[in-house]
Amino acid sequence: MSDIADLFKSVALPVMPEVGMALINTLDQPKTSLEKIQSLIAQDPTLSAKLLALANSAAFGLPRKVDSLDHALKLVGMSRIRTLALSACLHNAFSMPEGIDSTDFWRYSTDCAGYAQWFATGLEGKHQVDGNSAWLVGLMLRLGELIIADAQPESVAIIEKLPCAPGERWQREHASVGFDEAEVTAELARRWNFPSDYVHALLLASAPLAEKPITPLAAVVHLGSLLADQPDANADAIETLPVPVMDALGLKYGWMKANFPQPASFINLSQAG
Repeated sequence: MSDIADLFKSVALPVMPEVGMALINTLDQPKTSLEKIQSLIAQDPTLSAKLLALANSAAFGLPRKVDSLDHALKLVGMSRIRTLALSACLHNAFSMPEGIDSTDFWRYSTDCAGYAQWFATGLEGKHQVDGNSAWLVGLMLRLGELIIADAQPESVAIIEKLPCAPGERWQREHASVGFDEAEVTAELARRWNFPSDYVHALLLASAPLAEKPITPLAAVVHLGSLLADQPDANADAIETLPVPVMDALGLKYGWMKANFPQPASFINLSQAG
């Protein structure tokens, strides 16, 4: 495959539901109202039901049952519900190619999202990142592998071969097709009209030090992906992360060690059905 354009010519792209496309268009509109988001989501009763299931999951730990979309928006917040709605759309838009385990794929994706969001909470000053953006970009990161697998099914066995060290999948993809899943997802995000900062972060997510100054959104997703590649990660996994990236973000070692999240607390998209 000579370039990503050729890759995209060789596959049928997943279809994003209309409500998903409409929600994408609101991501870079800061004045979008809660009422508009509710109206868009309400057009899809199945999506609304999935969001209620997620809002009532243990990950949110809400004190009482959420029984309506309006209730969910008020309790969880507009930005978070929009992020979850887009995540549910993405979860259902993709089929799993042969050779990629669906459970492991989505476990990785939600772990990457959760860790990226967590890293975002530890940033200060000029490096601050919106937590919902970090979560959504982290969730999307590996989607490009599904497109690579559709275009070159013979590459899946090489890319997915075990054991696979954190970050090694990107190297295998470069060796097989000339680019990695993050770069492919960036192109998909561009075609779906995601905000330019999402596209840029995805483009740099596998190598955040390739550009200076560092792009914080790309860097937190990069770190989140390395932890997601370690299913049984605990606070000791901080020692395995690239120090230059953490230093560039100004992340405090003590804070990371003391506040390391439990992956079991992350949102599980399978609960959305």
